[in-house]
Amino acid sequence: MAKKLKKGSITIFLALILSLILSLVCASIESVRMAAARTQIINSMDIGLYSLFGQYDRNLLEDYDLFALYAGGKEEPDMASVYDNFQSYMKPVLKQNSQKLTLLQGGFNGYQLLTDGNGEVFYQQAVKTMKETLGSQGVQVLLRKLKDQQKKTDEAEKKGQQAENGGTLKSYDSEISDAAQKSEEAEKEQQNQTDSGEPGDGGDADDFTGGINTEVENPIPVIRKVRKMGLLDLVVPAEKGISDSSVNKKYLASGRKLQTGLEMDTNIQSDSSYTSGILFDQYLLNKLGNYTKPASSGLKYQVEYILGGKNNDRENLKSVAAKLLLIRQGVNMAYLISDGGKRIQIETLSLAIASGFLVPPAAVVIEAALIFCWAFAESILDVRELFAGGHVPLVKTASDWQLSLSNLSNILDSLDSSRKDSGAGMSYEDYLRIMLMTTGKHQQVTRGMDMIECTIRDKGNRPQFQMDHCIVALEASADVRANKKKIFTVTRRYAYE
Repeated sequence: MAKKLKKGSITIFLALILSLILSLVCASIESVRMAAARTQIINSMDIGLYSLFGQYDRNLLEDYDLFALYAGGKEEPDMASVYDNFQSYMKPVLKQNSQKLTLLQGGFNGYQLLTDGNGEVFYQQAVKTMKETLGSQGVQVLLRKLKDQQKKTDEAEKKGQQAENGGTLKSYDSEISDAAQKSEEAEKEQQNQTDSGEPGDGGDADDFTGGINTEVENPIPVIRKVRKMGLLDLVVPAEKGISDSSVNKKYLASGRKLQTGLEMDTNIQSDSSYTSGILFDQYLLNKLGNYTKPASSGLKYQVEYILGGKNNDRENLKSVAAKLLLIRQGVNMAYLISDGGKRIQIETLSLAIASGFLVPPAAVVIEAALIFCWAFAESILDVRELFAGGHVPLVKTASDWQLSLSNLSNILDSLDSSRKDSGAGMSYEDYLRIMLMTTGKHQQVTRGMDMIECTIRDKGNRPQFQMDHCIVALEASADVRANKKKIFTVTRRYAYE
């Protein structure tokens, strides 16, 4: 006989427990759904930012190893277009799964431009690039090499400037002018005595030997004429020529008021370390053109622009040539004073010239003028050799000296025949590096940005390109509704690092 089934029953206490468990399970499920929704929102923003910053400016990266997102725009960066681009990558991710996520609104809380901090962002990117390129050992080798060179070059430039301002040739002119005047007065007096038939202290007229001794070749007047010639005509080999490229500085970074980013909570710390300065100088030499390796676009002599700041290649090259001449003149004068053999040659010639003018006391002044002129002429050959792609030692020895004293008057005929490449000396770029080290950071940074701008405008056919429209960091936020109930506000940040 079949058993009777018992009716099911549940106590109130158990029902309460089950309702609590069910509530907990439902709450857990909803919590998981919200966490999943939030994760999906964060992923959508990350993907949007990664995709956005993946559109870095290729010209900046390929030519200058700089990461930046170009925002476009004319007067200001076109941040609206940048946000639309960001949203286009974000929305497809929000539509995935069944979370029913809806983007309500969003925007950028802040962004940083490549030129922010007076170009500090650009500067630090460039320094980081060189650190990665050279490595720690390469950086130390570069620092040791340049420390001694900078000190000697600074001293040489000061000596060269002192020689230029010292009035050596003016003193020479004064002495020779006085000697000529006295000689003329003596001739007149003797002539008067001869006409009156009275004997004079100087003897007969036939015995007078005053005036210039034509047998002694005085190179000083020749060098005076050479110094009045155009400097570039003297130091730049004719076959290489000089670029006539020019640029309107008004439209470059240094000539206009730069845009600034929307402030973020990260402060831009200025890097003023010696090592960073050396690395930035090396970056400029590696990435910008100069006379020995001209740039293909924009100004051809771009490192010279950083040093000279003129709006055309010719004037910038002239400025660098003048500074090179001062450095070499200071070095060469110091060598002439220290070389006993050459001092004897100078003293002998100065005494002969002084005797020719009948002013032996002026020999000291003439000697100083000869040292100045000989050092100047030797420096012309040095700078010409550097522009020709050769090498010149920072401090010379007897074997490195090029121009003899006897050939000083023929300097114009031996501009190429007398100069020589020392091989182990410093190249034109080495001297540029030393000159960059004495140039202020602000000048280097702003003028460096000038050259990058004008090159990209020309080479990339992008006449509106501006470095203060290049984004390197960005913070975005968005309000997203999940399942038509909860609204999430999410903030994410991305930066090229």
